[in-house]
Amino acid sequence: MESVSQNKNSSPLLSDKAIEVAREAILEIADGEVGAHIGVAGLSSNVATHRFEASVPGYTGWEWNAVVACATGSRWVTVNEVALMPARDALQAPDWVPYSERLRPGDLGPGDIMEPAPDDERLTTDSFAKDAVTFPGRETDHYLTQEGLDEAKTRWRKGNFGPNSEFAEQATLHCRTCAFYIPMQHPVGENFGVCTNEYSADGRVVAASYGCGAHADTKAPRHDGK
Repeated sequence: MESVSQNKNSSPLLSDKAIEVAREAILEIADGEVGAHIGVAGLSSNVATHRFEASVPGYTGWEWNAVVACATGSRWVTVNEVALMPARDALQAPDWVPYSERLRPGDLGPGDIMEPAPDDERLTTDSFAKDAVTFPGRETDHYLTQEGLDEAKTRWRKGNFGPNSEFAEQATLHCRTCAFYIPMQHPVGENFGVCTNEYSADGRVVAASYGCGAHADTKAPRHDGK
């Protein structure tokens, strides 16, 4: 939109009368007073938009816009449309995001239902698929895929119980040598296990290279410093 800096008398669209016509059109739909005229922008030689301050509750930073028109050779100004529009710094609602994309880990609560997406690549219905993670004697409608397992292992490795967490970085002993650590077997592998220490990561999947101050072989410093 190109700003108009011409003298108001050069076009009926820029005249005081046009401002008055635009304001009256806005008043017909506005709930309350219309603020000061804050500018005009030309859309073409026959169309312009007049802008007015707006003080509508819940619409901080918005403004009233009235699009006016005038036929070539005429000085009769008409209103094409009126709208409440967001200015550059206006308060606006965030862009709409589909429900499936709004969900975040931890959002699921008791009684909530979350059906897997039809294209969820973490799952397959084919137990004979090359990437299906299966267990002898266990039949289900869906099977975890290798991709789903790899994603989980990546989360565990990068999470609060992974080797780069604050606890692990400050630990002198690590889970792999801890009596409270129960290593996992195939298909997860021995690089992960479950902690059984009620004072630490009890019941959580932890990386073998994770560590904390409650390792089974931990010895508290003696008063003599030894």
